[in-house]
Amino acid sequence: MEFKFGGSETNQKTVLGHPSGLFVLFFTEMWERFSYYGMRALLVLFLVASILDEGWGWDRADALVLYAWYTGLVYVTPILGGLIADKIMGYRNAVIAGALLMTLGHASMALEVFSDPFFFIGLGLLIVGNGLFKPNISSMVGQLYKNQGKEKDAGYTIFYMGINAGAFLGILLCGYIGEKVGWHYGFGLAGVFMFFGMLQFYFAQKIFGRIGLSPAGTKDFDALEDSLEKTEDAIEDTMDDAKRSKVTRDRLIVIGVFAFFTVFFWWAFEQAGGSMTIFAADYTDRVLVDNGALIFKIFNTLLTVIPMLIISWVLIMLFKQTFSKYALSNILLGTSFVIIWGIVIWMLQREFVAESAEVPASWFGILNSFFIIAFAPLFSKIWQSRLNPSGPVKFAIGLILVGLGFGILAYGSMGIPLGAKTASVSMIFLILAYLFHTLGELCVSPVGLSYVSKLAPVKLVGLMFGVWFVANFIANLTAGVTGSYIDPIVEEYGMTTFFMIFTLIPIGAGVVMLILNRTLIRMMHGIR
Repeated sequence: MEFKFGGSETNQKTVLGHPSGLFVLFFTEMWERFSYYGMRALLVLFLVASILDEGWGWDRADALVLYAWYTGLVYVTPILGGLIADKIMGYRNAVIAGALLMTLGHASMALEVFSDPFFFIGLGLLIVGNGLFKPNISSMVGQLYKNQGKEKDAGYTIFYMGINAGAFLGILLCGYIGEKVGWHYGFGLAGVFMFFGMLQFYFAQKIFGRIGLSPAGTKDFDALEDSLEKTEDAIEDTMDDAKRSKVTRDRLIVIGVFAFFTVFFWWAFEQAGGSMTIFAADYTDRVLVDNGALIFKIFNTLLTVIPMLIISWVLIMLFKQTFSKYALSNILLGTSFVIIWGIVIWMLQREFVAESAEVPASWFGILNSFFIIAFAPLFSKIWQSRLNPSGPVKFAIGLILVGLGFGILAYGSMGIPLGAKTASVSMIFLILAYLFHTLGELCVSPVGLSYVSKLAPVKLVGLMFGVWFVANFIANLTAGVTGSYIDPIVEEYGMTTFFMIFTLIPIGAGVVMLILNRTLIRMMHGIR
């Protein structure tokens, strides 16, 4: 009997019309993003917190430079991780090894209370573990589907929702516990759920059949390799002339242009975990009283409980399809949700009994995931309608939107005196900035990777994705380094000037993209 989906017989049982294995990957990726974004939300806050507040008391500049190298390197190691999985380990072993290294990394960071070197060892383990995990779990998603049609696109959309669910919960809970209870507890919590994610994947991996196995573990590998070699030879024969053709050259130039301009977008956007976090912590009025406090408590409860109910519903549907075959994996996954519900109820109850509400500085980071979940369906409909703009125009809109978000912060900062270390700017400016940044992300993030896959010749797809990762590395590194100049710029020119840098440059880049639109469309030679 021929299966509709890749993987085992159990994988043919569907959840929301998709193979059950997709949701094994969904929850594994969700817990990995929980751990990554939970730690990322705390990193700069912990480093700049005073010794009395159990932080390290670093200068903002030093903290942001470390943040820059960390967030930059997590985009370099996936290039190596993908190669290691392809040549040696296979996707599944790479995912498990990466998850284990990240679990150890979080555990090491939680031990920083005993010795500083544990913190840096933990960061190193997270960077290496991410390199093994990130590219290979995404590759497995694609192999669940036997065709390249809408089902596969929808599968990646669901997987992307898992990413955002994990980011949302990680920032919310690790950020809260880190700021309100203790930094090492926040770092440790991120590792707990990474460990659960690894175990549930490990004990359910047979659902994928031969998907993701190393070459040595695949019985039909020799025949498959012969087939691939013949296919590659045929492609090579047809592509020899194309590589030298104007069409291919033009399309590669377009990829280079997109990669170049994506640096400007992520350079600005990635201030979220750096200078924008500092702005939230030190320059934003986060204390609410009376009706303001009550409204926030109700909003925060709904914001937390509704996504948890939806994810729990998906979990129950997965249990129905896979519990009889993969009981241990399901029990481990269920246990992780019991723990997470316990933490959520404890957090919400703790906040409701308080007379006032002090919004954690890390809380604002959850707005990105919330706005993505809220607006992604709308953008999806626009992209499928006659109003769908070209790729360069989408990029331009994204750049302009992220610039406008910083323009809102620049306006809100006008009352901050030169050199001020603290202020009480209204939270509405940060909320609106995150809204505009997220709308910009929805224009840029899905578009870039899609165009790389469409424009690159078959033999160069891997190389072009490598170029894309390098562009993200440059963006994240320069984001942190630029943000590290916040103090001298605020000292001499003011906070408004600091945010205007991130307003004018992306908007300028967006205008250039609009000017290049027709030229780039022509150079894509029919690719839309």
